[in-house]
Order: sequence, then structure tokens, then C-alpha cells
Amino acid sequence: QVQLVESEGGLVQAGGSLRLSCAASGRTFSSYAMGWFRQAPGKEREFVAAISSSGAARYYADSVKGRFTISRDNAKNTVYLQMNSLKPEDTAVYYCAARRGSSDYTEQQSYNYWGWGQGTQVTVSS
Repeated sequence: QVQLVESEGGLVQAGGSLRLSCAASGRTFSSYAMGWFRQAPGKEREFVAAISSSGAARYYADSVKGRFTISRDNAKNTVYLQMNSLKPEDTAVYYCAARRGSSDYTEQQSYNYWGWGQGTQVTVSS
């Protein structure tokens, strides 16, 4: 089973940028589709972005499209989330998630993921 460790989040002003990373254990990272989710206080966990195992396919929530970019480096067993033009409503705990998938498969449903990171807090001040 894959184990995932997210980088530290942080506090950033509105309009700023932050990059999250998520490192995976094991030698089969290149066979995993990856996703980023977030959960704000009092709200349900929501989908943010997903990337296929090859990196060829990416999918974004409408709320972050054009501002966030998901990418991966299979040689480093790492997936990234570059967040630009951050807004206070982006404040949440961010989680990365993994599941096996074909080279062009992306997944937006949290219940279809097998492994989860511990979460990292991102706070955007106004």
C-alpha cells in the first residue's frame, strides 16, 4: 500500500502563491493516479485536482481552474500542487491521495482513492 507524506503548507496573503508536494513510498508510483483534495472547517472534503499516472491527463475543480496546476515527477515519486492567485476561500487542510490507474485515468471522487496523506494546512489571509 502506498504511503503519502505532504509537505508543510503555510500562511500566505491573498494573491500569493504556494506549492505543495506529496511524496509517495514504494516503487510503483508511476502506476498511481493522484489527486488533491481539501477540507475547510465545517465543510465536506472537496476535490481540487487530479492527474493520471503518466501525467498526460489532468482535471481541475472549477473553483481552482486557471489558478492551480497539478504535476508529477515519477522519478522522484512526487506529485505537486502549484497554487497561484490564492484567495481566502482556498483556506483548508489539503490532502493528496492515490489509487492505481491507467496512463490517462483521472479520478475526482474521494471514495475511489486508496491511500491518503496526513493533510497540510493552507491559510490565506485577506
